[in-house]
Amino acid sequence: MPNKHDAAPVLDALAAYRRRGELAFTPPGHKQARGAAPEVRALLGDAVFFGDLLASGGLDDRRTGSRVLRRAEELMADAVNADHTFFSTCGSSLSVKAAMLSVAAHGQELLVGRDAHKSVISGLILSGIRPVWVEPRWDEDRHLAHPPTADAYDRAFAAHPDARGALITSPTPYGVAADLRAVAEVCHRRSRPLVVDEAWGAHLPFHPALPTWAMDAGADVCVTSVHKMGSGLEQGSVFHLRGDLIDHDTLASRADLLGTTSPSVLLYAGIDGWRRQMVLEGHTLMSRALALAAAVREEIEAVDGMHVNDRADFCGPDAGCEFDPLPVVIDIRDLGISGYRAADWLREHHHIDMHLMDHRRITAQLTHADDAETADRLLAGLRDLAHRAPALPRGPEVSVPAPAELRMEQEWLPRDAYFTPTEDVPVERAAGRIAAEMITPYPPGIPVVLPGERLTEPVLRYLVTGLAAGMNLPDPADPKLRTVRVCAGDQG
Repeated sequence: MPNKHDAAPVLDALAAYRRRGELAFTPPGHKQARGAAPEVRALLGDAVFFGDLLASGGLDDRRTGSRVLRRAEELMADAVNADHTFFSTCGSSLSVKAAMLSVAAHGQELLVGRDAHKSVISGLILSGIRPVWVEPRWDEDRHLAHPPTADAYDRAFAAHPDARGALITSPTPYGVAADLRAVAEVCHRRSRPLVVDEAWGAHLPFHPALPTWAMDAGADVCVTSVHKMGSGLEQGSVFHLRGDLIDHDTLASRADLLGTTSPSVLLYAGIDGWRRQMVLEGHTLMSRALALAAAVREEIEAVDGMHVNDRADFCGPDAGCEFDPLPVVIDIRDLGISGYRAADWLREHHHIDMHLMDHRRITAQLTHADDAETADRLLAGLRDLAHRAPALPRGPEVSVPAPAELRMEQEWLPRDAYFTPTEDVPVERAAGRIAAEMITPYPPGIPVVLPGERLTEPVLRYLVTGLAAGMNLPDPADPKLRTVRVCAGDQG
């Protein structure tokens, strides 16, 4: 019996476009690769250009009203137990903003986990929403933040009963997922919606051994990046809607407000093809990935000086969280070198790119695309690193604050601080001033400094020493952090 998920509407429409021999006198100007530079065609291949056409008047006839895209979104919603799905070609950074603007407006309160991605902070700046920060669970020994608990959201709602809803990030890039059922229950008891930034969870609906998928846990909107743990192209994102606490047309309007009028059909095709792949083969693919991750974790744990963090490390017996083993988080503190130094060495000597790195960790993000060959290469590189580590320069020490020192007071709204007149002051004189910019170690993209926070010496020392050790800070006005952008109207 035919399976409706055998279809891939976007891919099918692209194939039909080629078969018909359509001749376009429209953008894009390369005209199905004919105008592209020969060296570009040689490197990228013509298939990239064949898939790059107008979404309307190309993929879809003008009169069909985006039927192809709507059908692809309907199939995606069916695949992941959502009522409605929206495709985005601007990454989850757009998707999460659209969700936030559907829940709260300028001056209204929204509960937000303080471990949110910088895209959430950008949404606060654009919208003027007033954040009520919900503190993550801080692991003081490992210097890591895990998602806030349901009790933390319950207390925040009790203190701010007018808050319009809540946003939580789950799972984290380190594989820790919140107890979403409990958080959703806290919200729904007050008839408030829950938005889940599940950018790292595209694979979760397709295997029962993985953490609970947000839609199954009762989330109202779930945002996920198909390119992170799925097979989509970079910037491919989807966001899903269930229930009636967030109006469908409002969410669609917010997405239209923020989105591009020239969406990439290539990204649509990647999302569409990935959905078909996972519905038809996802359980098998994820079973293999989980088995491979278990074997890789065991092998790395046997390497002297390396410890692979697992559920017991991050969740504990009473935390109520879930754990995704595919992000292989390796603590190398006992090697005596930083994660920055280790990642640079692996790239230089083994051409291996690690995902996250910090003062004591490196992370290898495994997916269904990995196999014995890629795992063996990773393991060989890590064993060589452990062997060579005693001879490597130690590198600068990173001054990591205690959790209480890491959190600064939010004295101005992010929007107000960002758009006020600013001045750049030497970092040595920035403590006590109100920040007018984000300062975000990347990856994973969780800001240490937000606009409107009053800067403190421990946080500035952490960033300066981290930068010297290899931390990447892409967003401050001065990436070398010789100066910090602060609000001119506040003199500390």
